[in-house]
Formats: sequence, C-alpha cells, structure tokens
Amino acid sequence: MEHLIGRQKEIEKLKRYADSRKSEFIAIYGRRRVGKTYLIREVFEEQFAFQITGLANATMSDQLSQFHAALLQYSTKDAGIEPAKNWMMAFRQLIKLLEQKETKGKKVVFLDELPWLDTHKSKFLTGLEHFWNSWASARRDVLLIVCGSAASWMIKNLLNNRGGLHNRTTGRIKLEPFNFAETEAFFKYKKAVFDRYQIVMLYMVFGGIPYYLDNIDPGLSAPQNINALCFERNALFRSEYDNLYASLFNRSERHTAVVETLAQKKKGLTRGEISKITELSNGGGLTRILNELEESTFIRHYRSFGNKEKNTIYQLIDPYSLFYLNFIKKSSPDDELFWVNAIDTSIYKAWSGYAFEMACLHHIPQIKMALGISGVQTSVSSWYDEKVQVDLVIDRKDQVVNLCEMKFSIHPFSITKKYADNLRNKIGTFREITKTRKAIFLTLITSHGIVQNKYAYLAQNSLSMDDLFVV
Repeated sequence: MEHLIGRQKEIEKLKRYADSRKSEFIAIYGRRRVGKTYLIREVFEEQFAFQITGLANATMSDQLSQFHAALLQYSTKDAGIEPAKNWMMAFRQLIKLLEQKETKGKKVVFLDELPWLDTHKSKFLTGLEHFWNSWASARRDVLLIVCGSAASWMIKNLLNNRGGLHNRTTGRIKLEPFNFAETEAFFKYKKAVFDRYQIVMLYMVFGGIPYYLDNIDPGLSAPQNINALCFERNALFRSEYDNLYASLFNRSERHTAVVETLAQKKKGLTRGEISKITELSNGGGLTRILNELEESTFIRHYRSFGNKEKNTIYQLIDPYSLFYLNFIKKSSPDDELFWVNAIDTSIYKAWSGYAFEMACLHHIPQIKMALGISGVQTSVSSWYDEKVQVDLVIDRKDQVVNLCEMKFSIHPFSITKKYADNLRNKIGTFREITKTRKAIFLTLITSHGIVQNKYAYLAQNSLSMDDLFVV
C-alpha cells in the first residue's frame, strides 16, 4: 500500500470490515476516475478469493463468459467448471468455489463495475441477492466488495434498493476527490515539483481527480499543462466531458442539461428555475437527477443565509465541468495556445477568481480548522442581495457569523480604499437585511495572504492557501 496517497479513513474502514467477526457487504461508489478500483486493489493486493470487472456495453453472454473466465482463474486447474447459462447458476458456482478455498482471513470477493454486469433483463441482481442472502450473510468469513461509477445504478439498485438487497449492505464508502494536501502529496509521489500556487491553479481546472492529475506533465508549468491537456487539437479533455456524464448516468442528456444550465448562473438556481429553463418536469425525476449529481460531487445545494422560505439553491461546483463549459467547449482546435495567451487577460482574472471560490468550497473543514472552530457547530451557506453577494457564510453556534471573501492572485492581496468601502457596505447591508444580532467577522481567504496596510484591520481573520493544505 506504499503507493496509496491519502485515503486513510477509507483504508481504516476497509481494515475494520476485514477484521470483523461477521460477513460484510461493502458498497464503494464515487465518480469516474476517482480511484475506487485502485484503492481496493492496493489494500487487498493478492488477497482476492475472487475478482471480476464488468465489461462496458457488453451482452449478458459476454458478462457470463467473463465471470466464467474469472472462476477458472481462481479455481484449481481440474475444477471442471462449465460456462453458466444464467446468473443464478454463476453465483452457485461462485459459492462452490469459495467453499473449497482455504484462507487465513476473510474470503475477499470483489465485483468491480457492478452496473455493467447488470445487463437488461439479465436478472443479475437476483443472482447477487441469492449469493448474499442465502449464503454469504450466514457466514462469518466473507468480505463482499462491490464497486461502480454509474451513480444512477448504484444509488437506485444498491444503496436505495427496495427488493431483496434492501438494507443488505453493511458498509458504504463514498470516495471523494483529493483535497489540496492529497493533491500535493500525489505530485510529490510523481516527482512533480509544483509550488502551491501552481497546484491550486491545476486544481481549479482538474479538481482532485487522480486520473486527471496523473496526466499532468511534471516538466511543464501549470498553464502549459492546462493548454496541452485542454486546448491542443487532440487534447484529452476536449472529449472527457461527454464521456464522463455518459458513463455515470442513464439518459445523461438530462444531467448535462442541468449542469449546463447551472453553469450559466454562478450563484446557482432553485429547482423551480432549473425545471423552467431545462423544461424538465419539476417532480421525482428532477429530484433523482439532482441527487445523483450531488452524490457524484458535481453540484452542491445550500440555503441562502436567513432565508425563512428555505428555498434550496443548487450550484455547479465541479472544477472540470465549469472549465470545460466556459473555455474548452468555446475554443477552436486551431487555437492551440489559447490558455497560455489568456494569462493576465480579463477573461483569465474573472475565471481564476470564481474558480478559487469553488475550490475553497471543497475545503470547508480546512477553513474551519484554520479559524479554530472545528469543534463549533456551524451551518454553511451563501447570501445574495440585489447588489451584494457573499459566497461563503459560516453561521456559528457561538454567536458569530464569518463572511468569507476569496481572492486569488500571484502576490499578497492588498485591500484598497475602494475595496475597503465595498467591504464596509457589504457588512452593513448584510446586517441590515438579515437582522442578525451575531458578531460579524470578515474573513479573507487569499492565495498569499494580505498586505498589512491601513485597511487590513477590516479582516478579523486572514487565511492563505497554505492554511488549506491540510488533510
């Protein structure tokens, strides 16, 4: 496991499941390319009693053939296993195989890309239910791990199953993208010498997706990498967007319609507004789409601070999707130096400010830790008025509200007279409209801290990007 970066909580969970005194049924889910398969293979290495990976866009016959090949691989040479005609027969063969195996610990069964195994009308779930309910759950020596990127399938058929697998999973692990600290550790492992400013810049485009980060060239600067991976004629990330959503969701055009609608409104939209713009019915179908997008870390939901009507707002926060829709999709393949030439332009400055805000929203625990309020009960929201907006509001139980301003720049940020007046107006407007009686602490989160000039006192708290580089 020396090659694993981060994932300590997940590793500890998996070890507890492996050491428990009962059989365990563990579901691991998360978006495409986040490292689910890699985690399981690194933790259990050569301990698999049986392992199979589903085939994309394959028939039931192809999947059963793959299952049969795996049975032969993990059995003795003279096992004489015949190809199964259906999934009930296939899982009975798996039971027989496992009963014959002698292992020191639990018999680890890993079914990877589970949604792909469940082809139309194949009754795969019936076979899986039979395997777990009638055999594995009655034992103490089975560790069944199932994994899949297709969020629609995993949520509907496994996590929220109303049939034979209802409440059968004994553990769930949602694998999140890397944070800043894990991204930095990943680059160090890859022997890539990027300073934290460049790491944040890369994160603002690719997020903390290990596969994306693995494509970054250590010999190029952050802007050069972004240009090569996103804007050259055959760049990898020109086509990733469509592949990403299609691999995760059934009828993914509905999900991309929501994502592309949210990309047009930085602060986000209510579900009513989303329904109106996308022409998707404001019912259970839209609820499912929003839940699936949120479970896959593409969007977040929040309520505006002090909003008594409690209208939930949905906001697109996935770095790559935002970057693709704002830049890659609109660029010409002929302009292969688009991003290098965009540095220091107004377009770049507008994007970097907003992208840094979104990156900070992925690091709320680190912000709370830096403020010394990790143990204080809080609620996180945003707040908008006709003329004033606050992208991050931390409402604390100790009678304090942190209004957070996020600024990305290559130098320490200087509060000018004009910006100081803007801040005073923002605080005054916030207090007047929300009627809050709590103390208001202005918190500046910047890339390199703030210049200690005569206006610096306005910020009760000043955090730099270094404060966010903690696990």
